[in-house]
Amino acid sequence: MVNRHGLGGGWRTGALVVAVVMSGPLVSVTPAAAVHGAVPGDFNGDGYRDAVLPAPGANVAGKQGAGAVVVLYGSKSGLATSRRATLTQNTAGIPGTAEAHDGFGTATATEDLNRDGYADLVVSAPYEDTAAGKDAGAVTVLWGSKKGLTSGTGLPAATAGGYYGLDVAALSTGAGAKTTVVVAGYEGSVRFSGPFSRTGTYGQSAQNRDIGSVNSVALGDFDHNGAPDEAAVTVRSSGLSGGEVYADPVYDGAQKSGNGLIAATGDVNGDGYADLVVGDPDEPEVTAGSDGALGGRVLLWYGSANGVSRDAEPVRLTQNTPGVPGASEKYDAFGAALAVVDLNRDGLADIVAGAPYEDTAQPNAGQMTVIPGRRTGALGGGAYAFTQDTAGVPGGGERDDFFATTVAAGDIDKDGKPELLVGAAGENNSTGAVWVLPGGAGGPTAKGSRMITAPSVGLTQQDSTLLGGNGLLGIV
Repeated sequence: MVNRHGLGGGWRTGALVVAVVMSGPLVSVTPAAAVHGAVPGDFNGDGYRDAVLPAPGANVAGKQGAGAVVVLYGSKSGLATSRRATLTQNTAGIPGTAEAHDGFGTATATEDLNRDGYADLVVSAPYEDTAAGKDAGAVTVLWGSKKGLTSGTGLPAATAGGYYGLDVAALSTGAGAKTTVVVAGYEGSVRFSGPFSRTGTYGQSAQNRDIGSVNSVALGDFDHNGAPDEAAVTVRSSGLSGGEVYADPVYDGAQKSGNGLIAATGDVNGDGYADLVVGDPDEPEVTAGSDGALGGRVLLWYGSANGVSRDAEPVRLTQNTPGVPGASEKYDAFGAALAVVDLNRDGLADIVAGAPYEDTAQPNAGQMTVIPGRRTGALGGGAYAFTQDTAGVPGGGERDDFFATTVAAGDIDKDGKPELLVGAAGENNSTGAVWVLPGGAGGPTAKGSRMITAPSVGLTQQDSTLLGGNGLLGIV
Protein backbone atom coordinates (compact mmCIF):
# COMPACT_ATOMS: atom_id res chain seq x y z
CA MET A 1 0.00 0.00 0.00
CA VAL A 2 1.85 3.05 -1.23
CA ASN A 3 0.41 6.34 0.04
CA ARG A 4 -2.63 6.05 -2.17
CA HIS A 5 -4.36 9.07 -0.75
CA GLY A 6 -1.87 11.81 0.11
CA LEU A 7 -3.12 14.47 2.53
CA GLY A 8 -3.21 18.01 1.25
CA GLY A 9 -1.26 21.10 2.23
CA GLY A 10 2.26 21.33 3.52
CA TRP A 11 2.74 17.93 5.18
CA ARG A 12 5.88 16.42 3.74
CA THR A 13 4.74 12.89 3.01
CA GLY A 14 7.19 12.66 0.14
CA ALA A 15 10.31 13.59 2.07
CA LEU A 16 11.51 10.23 3.30
CA VAL A 17 12.52 8.00 0.45
CA VAL A 18 15.79 6.21 1.15
CA ALA A 19 16.33 4.04 4.23
CA VAL A 20 19.63 3.81 6.03
CA VAL A 21 20.41 0.10 5.90
CA MET A 22 22.45 -1.25 8.78
CA SER A 23 21.32 -4.89 8.61
CA GLY A 24 19.23 -6.73 6.03
CA PRO A 25 17.65 -5.65 2.75
CA LEU A 26 15.41 -2.89 4.09
CA VAL A 27 13.90 -0.57 1.56
CA SER A 28 11.65 2.44 2.03
CA VAL A 29 9.92 2.96 -1.28
CA THR A 30 7.47 5.27 0.43
CA PRO A 31 7.87 7.93 3.12
CA ALA A 32 8.22 6.87 6.74
CA ALA A 33 5.85 8.03 9.45
CA ALA A 34 5.70 7.96 13.22
CA VAL A 35 2.96 5.83 14.58
CA HIS A 36 2.24 6.40 18.26
CA GLY A 37 0.37 9.00 20.24
CA ALA A 38 0.62 9.48 23.98
CA VAL A 39 -1.91 8.03 26.37
CA PRO A 40 -3.43 10.58 28.75
CA GLY A 41 -1.26 11.45 31.76
CA ASP A 42 -1.62 13.60 34.88
CA PHE A 43 0.84 16.35 33.97
CA ASN A 44 -0.26 18.81 36.68
CA GLY A 45 -0.75 16.38 39.56
CA ASP A 46 -4.40 17.20 40.25
CA GLY A 47 -5.44 13.54 40.17
CA TYR A 48 -6.99 13.68 36.70
CA ARG A 49 -5.28 12.52 33.54
CA ASP A 50 -4.86 15.04 30.75
CA ALA A 51 -5.41 14.31 27.06
CA VAL A 52 -2.63 14.74 24.51
CA LEU A 53 -3.70 15.94 21.05
CA PRO A 54 -0.71 16.19 18.72
CA ALA A 55 -0.95 18.48 15.70
CA PRO A 56 2.29 17.84 13.79
CA GLY A 57 1.10 19.78 10.74
CA ALA A 58 0.28 22.96 12.67
CA ASN A 59 1.72 26.23 11.42
CA VAL A 60 3.58 28.19 14.10
CA ALA A 61 4.45 31.88 13.73
CA GLY A 62 4.16 31.55 9.97
CA LYS A 63 6.30 28.41 9.81
CA GLN A 64 4.39 25.81 7.84
CA GLY A 65 4.12 22.40 9.51
CA ALA A 66 6.33 23.34 12.45
CA GLY A 67 4.03 21.31 14.69
CA ALA A 68 2.30 21.64 18.03
CA VAL A 69 0.89 19.56 20.88
CA VAL A 70 -2.38 20.51 22.56
CA VAL A 71 -2.93 19.29 26.12
CA LEU A 72 -6.51 19.26 27.42
CA TYR A 73 -6.55 19.11 31.20
CA GLY A 74 -8.83 16.49 32.73
CA SER A 75 -11.35 17.00 35.50
CA LYS A 76 -14.30 15.32 37.19
CA SER A 77 -16.49 16.58 34.36
CA GLY A 78 -14.09 15.34 31.68
CA LEU A 79 -12.41 17.53 29.09
CA ALA A 80 -13.11 21.13 28.17
CA THR A 81 -11.39 22.81 25.24
CA SER A 82 -11.05 25.95 27.36
CA ARG A 83 -8.75 24.11 29.79
CA ARG A 84 -5.83 23.66 27.46
CA ALA A 85 -2.20 24.41 26.80
CA THR A 86 -0.72 24.61 23.30
CA LEU A 87 2.95 23.69 23.24
CA THR A 88 5.40 24.36 20.40
CA GLN A 89 9.13 24.79 20.03
CA ASN A 90 8.47 28.53 20.43
CA THR A 91 6.91 27.98 23.88
CA ALA A 92 9.03 29.39 26.72
CA GLY A 93 11.01 26.63 28.42
CA ILE A 94 10.90 24.21 25.46
CA PRO A 95 14.18 23.70 23.59
CA GLY A 96 14.56 24.64 19.96
CA THR A 97 12.77 27.01 17.64
CA ALA A 98 9.71 26.36 15.51
CA GLU A 99 10.82 25.92 11.89
CA ALA A 100 8.97 24.91 8.76
CA HIS A 101 8.22 21.18 8.50
CA ASP A 102 9.81 20.17 11.82
CA GLY A 103 6.73 18.08 12.63
CA PHE A 104 6.91 18.69 16.39
CA GLY A 105 4.40 16.26 17.92
CA THR A 106 4.80 13.58 15.25
CA ALA A 107 5.21 10.92 17.96
CA THR A 108 4.47 11.25 21.67
CA ALA A 109 4.68 9.06 24.78
CA THR A 110 3.66 9.52 28.42
CA GLU A 111 5.42 8.37 31.60
CA ASP A 112 6.59 9.78 34.95
CA LEU A 113 10.26 9.58 34.02
CA ASN A 114 11.75 11.29 37.06
CA ARG A 115 9.22 9.64 39.41
CA ASP A 116 8.16 12.89 41.08
CA GLY A 117 4.42 12.18 40.87
CA TYR A 118 3.86 14.21 37.70
CA ALA A 119 3.54 12.55 34.29
CA ASP A 120 6.02 13.73 31.68
CA LEU A 121 5.54 13.91 27.91
CA VAL A 122 8.10 12.74 25.33
CA VAL A 123 7.67 14.57 22.00
CA SER A 124 9.48 13.98 18.73
CA ALA A 125 10.23 16.23 15.77
CA PRO A 126 11.79 13.76 13.30
CA TYR A 127 12.16 16.33 10.52
CA GLU A 128 14.08 18.84 12.66
CA ASP A 129 17.24 20.15 11.01
CA THR A 130 20.15 20.06 13.46
CA ALA A 131 23.92 20.35 13.39
CA ALA A 132 23.87 16.65 12.46
CA GLY A 133 22.13 17.45 9.19
CA LYS A 134 18.84 18.02 7.41
CA ASP A 135 15.95 16.04 8.87
CA ALA A 136 18.24 14.63 11.54
CA GLY A 137 15.39 14.82 14.05
CA ALA A 138 15.03 15.74 17.70
CA VAL A 139 13.28 14.39 20.80
CA THR A 140 12.23 16.48 23.78
CA VAL A 141 10.97 15.57 27.26
CA LEU A 142 8.38 18.02 28.59
CA TRP A 143 8.43 17.82 32.37
CA GLY A 144 5.26 17.72 34.42
CA SER A 145 4.78 20.03 37.39
CA LYS A 146 2.07 21.62 39.51
CA LYS A 147 1.61 24.10 36.66
CA GLY A 148 1.60 21.41 34.01
CA LEU A 149 4.15 21.04 31.21
CA THR A 150 6.27 24.17 31.53
CA SER A 151 9.84 23.12 30.74
CA GLY A 152 11.69 20.67 28.57
CA THR A 153 15.06 19.08 27.87
CA GLY A 154 16.40 17.09 24.93
CA LEU A 155 17.19 13.39 24.53
CA PRO A 156 20.15 13.49 22.13
CA ALA A 157 20.78 10.95 19.40
CA ALA A 158 23.83 8.79 20.06
CA THR A 159 25.17 9.33 16.55
CA ALA A 160 24.24 11.39 13.54
CA GLY A 161 21.43 9.81 11.57
CA GLY A 162 18.16 10.48 9.85
CA TYR A 163 14.65 11.01 11.14
CA TYR A 164 15.47 10.46 14.80
CA GLY A 165 12.09 10.35 16.55
CA LEU A 166 9.98 8.50 13.99
CA ASP A 167 8.46 6.86 17.04
CA VAL A 168 8.94 6.99 20.82
CA ALA A 169 7.95 4.73 23.71
CA ALA A 170 8.30 5.17 27.47
CA LEU A 171 7.70 2.82 30.41
CA SER A 172 8.58 2.81 34.10
CA THR A 173 8.40 -0.44 36.05
CA GLY A 174 10.53 0.90 38.89
CA ALA A 175 13.33 3.26 39.83
CA GLY A 176 16.65 3.73 38.07
CA ALA A 177 17.22 1.65 34.94
CA LYS A 178 13.68 0.26 35.16
CA THR A 179 12.49 3.57 33.75
CA THR A 180 13.12 3.58 30.00
CA VAL A 181 12.60 5.63 26.86
CA VAL A 182 13.20 4.19 23.37
CA VAL A 183 13.46 6.31 20.23
CA ALA A 184 13.17 5.00 16.65
CA GLY A 185 14.99 6.37 13.63
CA TYR A 186 16.82 5.45 10.45
CA GLU A 187 20.05 4.80 12.36
CA GLY A 188 18.27 2.18 14.46
CA SER A 189 16.84 2.71 17.94
CA VAL A 190 18.26 4.49 20.97
CA ARG A 191 17.40 3.31 24.49
CA PHE A 192 17.65 5.71 27.44
CA SER A 193 17.59 4.34 30.98
CA GLY A 194 17.01 6.19 34.23
CA PRO A 195 17.35 7.73 36.61
CA PHE A 196 16.05 10.77 34.72
CA SER A 197 16.02 14.33 36.03
CA ARG A 198 14.20 17.43 34.86
CA THR A 199 17.58 19.06 34.23
CA GLY A 200 18.06 16.63 31.34
CA THR A 201 20.30 13.99 32.87
CA TYR A 202 19.68 10.25 32.58
CA GLY A 203 21.44 7.08 33.64
CA GLN A 204 22.78 5.87 30.31
CA SER A 205 21.95 5.49 26.63
CA ALA A 206 22.65 2.70 24.18
CA GLN A 207 22.12 2.61 20.45
CA ASN A 208 21.08 -0.55 18.63
CA ARG A 209 22.46 -0.28 15.10
CA ASP A 210 22.17 -3.98 14.35
CA ILE A 211 18.57 -3.38 13.31
CA GLY A 212 18.44 -0.34 11.06
CA SER A 213 15.62 1.83 9.77
CA VAL A 214 13.29 1.40 12.75
CA ASN A 215 9.76 2.69 12.19
CA SER A 216 8.03 1.71 15.44
CA VAL A 217 9.07 0.91 19.00
CA ALA A 218 7.22 -0.37 22.06
CA LEU A 219 8.07 -1.35 25.65
CA GLY A 220 6.57 -4.10 27.81
CA ASP A 221 7.65 -6.60 30.44
CA PHE A 222 7.43 -9.74 28.28
CA ASP A 223 9.03 -12.08 30.85
CA HIS A 224 7.58 -10.45 34.00
CA ASN A 225 11.00 -9.86 35.56
CA GLY A 226 10.19 -6.29 36.52
CA ALA A 227 12.20 -4.57 33.78
CA PRO A 228 11.00 -3.07 30.46
CA ASP A 229 11.68 -5.11 27.33
CA GLU A 230 11.89 -3.50 23.92
CA ALA A 231 10.16 -4.33 20.65
CA ALA A 232 11.10 -2.83 17.31
CA VAL A 233 9.53 -2.88 13.86
CA THR A 234 11.52 -1.73 10.85
CA VAL A 235 10.38 0.12 7.76
CA ARG A 236 9.19 -2.11 4.93
CA SER A 237 11.60 -4.88 4.09
CA SER A 238 12.24 -6.23 0.61
CA GLY A 239 9.82 -9.06 -0.18
CA LEU A 240 7.55 -8.41 2.82
CA SER A 241 4.30 -6.51 3.08
CA GLY A 242 5.59 -4.64 6.13
CA GLY A 243 8.76 -4.38 8.17
CA GLU A 244 10.65 -6.92 10.23
CA VAL A 245 9.49 -7.50 13.82
CA TYR A 246 11.89 -7.97 16.76
CA ALA A 247 11.40 -8.48 20.49
CA ASP A 248 14.34 -7.72 22.79
CA PRO A 249 16.39 -6.72 19.74
CA VAL A 250 19.48 -5.75 21.77
CA TYR A 251 19.68 -9.04 23.66
CA ASP A 252 18.01 -11.50 21.31
CA GLY A 253 17.92 -10.01 17.86
CA ALA A 254 15.73 -12.78 16.46
CA GLN A 255 13.29 -11.71 13.79
CA LYS A 256 9.77 -12.89 14.52
CA SER A 257 7.61 -14.86 12.14
CA GLY A 258 5.43 -12.15 10.65
CA ASN A 259 5.82 -8.51 9.74
CA GLY A 260 4.15 -5.16 10.22
CA LEU A 261 4.54 -1.42 10.70
CA ILE A 262 3.38 -0.60 14.25
CA ALA A 263 3.88 -2.27 17.66
CA ALA A 264 2.11 -2.10 21.02
CA THR A 265 2.14 -4.18 24.19
CA GLY A 266 -0.30 -5.34 26.87
CA ASP A 267 -1.41 -8.45 28.76
CA VAL A 268 -4.13 -9.78 26.46
CA ASN A 269 -4.63 -13.13 28.24
CA GLY A 270 -4.13 -11.91 31.81
CA ASP A 271 -1.26 -14.26 32.70
CA GLY A 272 0.98 -11.49 34.04
CA TYR A 273 3.24 -11.35 30.98
CA ALA A 274 3.05 -8.48 28.52
CA ASP A 275 2.23 -9.60 24.99
CA LEU A 276 3.51 -8.11 21.74
CA VAL A 277 0.90 -6.89 19.27
CA VAL A 278 1.82 -5.67 15.78
CA GLY A 279 -0.32 -4.04 13.12
CA ASP A 280 0.36 -5.15 9.54
CA PRO A 281 -1.97 -3.00 7.43
CA ASP A 282 -0.37 -3.71 4.04
CA GLU A 283 -1.73 -5.95 1.33
CA PRO A 284 0.12 -9.23 0.69
CA GLU A 285 3.14 -8.72 -1.56
CA VAL A 286 4.45 -12.27 -1.85
CA THR A 287 2.40 -15.05 -0.27
CA ALA A 288 -0.96 -14.45 1.36
CA GLY A 289 -0.99 -15.51 5.02
CA SER A 290 2.75 -15.45 5.56
CA ASP A 291 3.39 -11.98 4.18
CA GLY A 292 0.21 -10.11 4.90
CA ALA A 293 -3.53 -10.54 4.60
CA LEU A 294 -6.21 -9.03 2.42
CA GLY A 295 -7.27 -5.74 4.00
CA GLY A 296 -4.59 -5.87 6.70
CA ARG A 297 -4.15 -7.83 9.90
CA VAL A 298 -3.04 -7.73 13.53
CA LEU A 299 -0.44 -10.17 14.87
CA LEU A 300 -0.12 -11.24 18.53
CA TRP A 301 2.80 -12.97 20.24
CA TYR A 302 2.19 -14.02 23.85
CA GLY A 303 4.78 -13.28 26.53
CA SER A 304 6.05 -15.98 28.89
CA ALA A 305 8.66 -16.68 31.56
CA ASN A 306 11.13 -16.71 28.67
CA GLY A 307 9.73 -13.56 27.10
CA VAL A 308 8.46 -13.68 23.53
CA SER A 309 9.73 -17.00 22.23
CA ARG A 310 12.21 -16.84 19.37
CA ASP A 311 10.26 -19.37 17.29
CA ALA A 312 6.69 -18.55 18.33
CA GLU A 313 4.08 -18.25 15.60
CA PRO A 314 1.76 -15.28 16.08
CA VAL A 315 -2.00 -15.31 16.41
CA ARG A 316 -3.36 -13.70 13.25
CA LEU A 317 -6.45 -11.49 13.43
CA THR A 318 -8.29 -9.93 10.48
CA GLN A 319 -11.74 -8.60 9.76
CA ASN A 320 -12.56 -12.11 8.54
CA THR A 321 -11.75 -13.60 11.97
CA PRO A 322 -14.97 -15.02 13.50
CA GLY A 323 -16.60 -12.44 15.75
CA VAL A 324 -14.74 -9.43 14.31
CA PRO A 325 -17.13 -6.93 12.67
CA GLY A 326 -16.94 -6.24 8.95
CA ALA A 327 -15.04 -8.15 6.29
CA SER A 328 -11.51 -8.02 4.95
CA GLU A 329 -11.46 -5.87 1.84
CA LYS A 330 -8.56 -4.68 -0.24
CA TYR A 331 -6.87 -1.57 1.13
CA ASP A 332 -8.86 -1.34 4.39
CA ALA A 333 -5.52 -0.95 6.23
CA PHE A 334 -6.79 -2.87 9.26
CA GLY A 335 -4.06 -2.55 11.90
CA ALA A 336 -2.77 0.85 10.75
CA ALA A 337 -3.49 2.24 14.23
CA LEU A 338 -3.03 0.22 17.39
CA ALA A 339 -3.45 0.35 21.15
CA VAL A 340 -3.58 -2.43 23.76
CA VAL A 341 -5.45 -1.47 26.93
CA ASP A 342 -7.99 -2.92 29.38
CA LEU A 343 -11.11 -1.02 28.38
CA ASN A 344 -13.72 -3.04 30.33
CA ARG A 345 -11.66 -3.52 33.53
CA ASP A 346 -11.75 -7.31 33.45
CA GLY A 347 -7.98 -7.63 33.95
CA LEU A 348 -7.39 -8.42 30.28
CA ALA A 349 -5.97 -5.97 27.77
CA ASP A 350 -8.12 -5.39 24.68
CA ILE A 351 -6.72 -4.80 21.20
CA VAL A 352 -7.86 -1.55 19.58
CA ALA A 353 -7.18 -1.53 15.84
CA GLY A 354 -7.80 1.22 13.33
CA ALA A 355 -8.73 0.68 9.69
CA PRO A 356 -8.59 4.27 8.39
CA TYR A 357 -9.23 3.25 4.77
CA GLU A 358 -12.37 1.27 5.58
CA ASP A 359 -15.24 2.14 3.27
CA THR A 360 -18.44 2.78 5.20
CA ALA A 361 -21.11 4.95 3.63
CA GLN A 362 -18.23 6.81 2.00
CA PRO A 363 -14.86 5.64 0.67
CA ASN A 364 -12.01 5.73 3.20
CA ALA A 365 -14.26 7.07 5.96
CA GLY A 366 -12.54 4.73 8.45
CA GLN A 367 -13.43 2.37 11.28
CA MET A 368 -12.09 1.50 14.73
CA THR A 369 -12.42 -2.06 16.10
CA VAL A 370 -12.01 -3.40 19.65
CA ILE A 371 -11.09 -7.08 20.10
CA PRO A 372 -11.52 -8.03 23.78
CA GLY A 373 -8.79 -9.97 25.56
CA ARG A 374 -9.45 -13.58 26.59
CA ARG A 375 -7.82 -15.89 29.13
CA THR A 376 -8.41 -18.94 26.94
CA GLY A 377 -9.83 -19.68 23.54
CA ALA A 378 -9.71 -17.86 20.24
CA LEU A 379 -9.78 -14.09 20.10
CA GLY A 380 -12.51 -12.33 18.15
CA GLY A 381 -15.65 -13.09 20.12
CA GLY A 382 -17.35 -10.01 21.51
CA ALA A 383 -15.49 -7.64 19.19
CA TYR A 384 -17.22 -4.37 18.30
CA ALA A 385 -16.57 -1.36 16.11
CA PHE A 386 -17.19 2.38 15.88
CA THR A 387 -17.41 4.66 12.86
CA GLN A 388 -18.57 8.23 12.45
CA ASP A 389 -21.90 6.77 11.41
CA THR A 390 -22.35 4.87 14.69
CA ALA A 391 -25.40 6.22 16.56
CA GLY A 392 -24.24 8.75 19.14
CA VAL A 393 -20.88 9.50 17.50
CA PRO A 394 -20.80 13.16 16.36
CA GLY A 395 -20.27 14.04 12.72
CA GLY A 396 -20.71 11.72 9.79
CA GLY A 397 -18.36 9.62 7.74
CA GLU A 398 -17.08 11.44 4.66
CA ARG A 399 -14.69 10.48 1.89
CA ASP A 400 -11.08 10.38 3.07
CA ASP A 401 -11.80 11.25 6.72
CA PHE A 402 -9.56 8.34 7.79
CA PHE A 403 -11.35 7.85 11.12
CA ALA A 404 -9.09 5.76 13.39
CA THR A 405 -5.86 7.18 11.97
CA THR A 406 -4.72 7.06 15.61
CA VAL A 407 -6.12 5.51 18.79
CA ALA A 408 -5.30 5.95 22.48
CA ALA A 409 -7.08 5.36 25.79
CA GLY A 410 -6.97 6.50 29.41
CA ASP A 411 -9.23 7.40 32.34
CA ILE A 412 -9.63 11.17 32.13
CA ASP A 413 -12.50 11.79 34.60
CA LYS A 414 -11.20 9.40 37.30
CA ASP A 415 -14.27 7.15 37.30
CA GLY A 416 -12.20 4.03 36.69
CA LYS A 417 -13.51 3.64 33.13
CA PRO A 418 -11.00 4.50 30.41
CA GLU A 419 -12.04 6.91 27.70
CA LEU A 420 -11.12 6.06 24.11
CA LEU A 421 -9.57 8.74 21.92
CA VAL A 422 -9.85 8.27 18.15
CA GLY A 423 -8.20 10.56 15.62
CA ALA A 424 -9.16 11.23 12.00
CA ALA A 425 -6.36 13.06 10.22
CA GLY A 426 -8.34 13.67 7.02
CA GLU A 427 -11.33 15.31 8.72
CA ASN A 428 -12.18 18.85 7.59
CA ASN A 429 -9.57 19.32 4.86
CA SER A 430 -6.95 17.45 6.90
CA THR A 431 -7.16 19.84 9.81
CA GLY A 432 -8.05 16.69 11.71
CA ALA A 433 -10.27 15.88 14.67
CA VAL A 434 -10.29 13.69 17.79
CA TRP A 435 -13.31 11.86 19.20
CA VAL A 436 -13.55 11.13 22.92
CA LEU A 437 -15.72 8.10 23.65
CA PRO A 438 -16.68 7.84 27.34
CA GLY A 439 -15.80 4.75 29.32
CA GLY A 440 -18.71 2.50 30.19
CA ALA A 441 -19.30 -0.58 32.31
CA GLY A 442 -18.44 -2.87 29.39
CA GLY A 443 -16.01 -0.57 27.60
CA PRO A 444 -16.24 2.69 25.67
CA THR A 445 -19.63 3.86 24.48
CA ALA A 446 -20.81 6.21 21.75
CA LYS A 447 -23.37 7.76 24.09
CA GLY A 448 -22.04 11.09 25.31
CA SER A 449 -19.08 11.03 22.92
CA ARG A 450 -17.73 14.30 21.59
CA MET A 451 -15.72 15.55 18.66
CA ILE A 452 -12.81 17.97 19.13
CA THR A 453 -11.81 19.88 16.01
CA ALA A 454 -8.68 21.90 15.35
CA PRO A 455 -10.47 25.30 15.46
CA SER A 456 -12.08 24.37 18.79
CA VAL A 457 -8.59 24.23 20.36
CA GLY A 458 -7.35 27.41 18.70
CA LEU A 459 -5.68 25.93 15.61
CA THR A 460 -7.25 27.97 12.84
CA GLN A 461 -5.27 27.19 9.69
CA GLN A 462 -7.38 25.98 6.78
CA ASP A 463 -5.69 22.66 6.01
CA SER A 464 -3.12 20.06 7.05
CA THR A 465 -3.11 20.68 10.81
CA LEU A 466 -3.48 16.93 11.39
CA LEU A 467 -4.99 17.22 14.86
CA GLY A 468 -4.74 13.83 16.53
CA GLY A 469 -1.64 12.91 14.54
CA ASN A 470 -0.90 11.54 11.10
CA GLY A 471 -0.23 7.97 12.23
CA LEU A 472 0.79 5.75 9.33
CA LEU A 473 -1.09 7.77 6.70
CA GLY A 474 2.18 8.95 5.19
CA ILE A 475 3.00 5.41 4.09
CA VAL A 476 -0.16 3.28 3.83
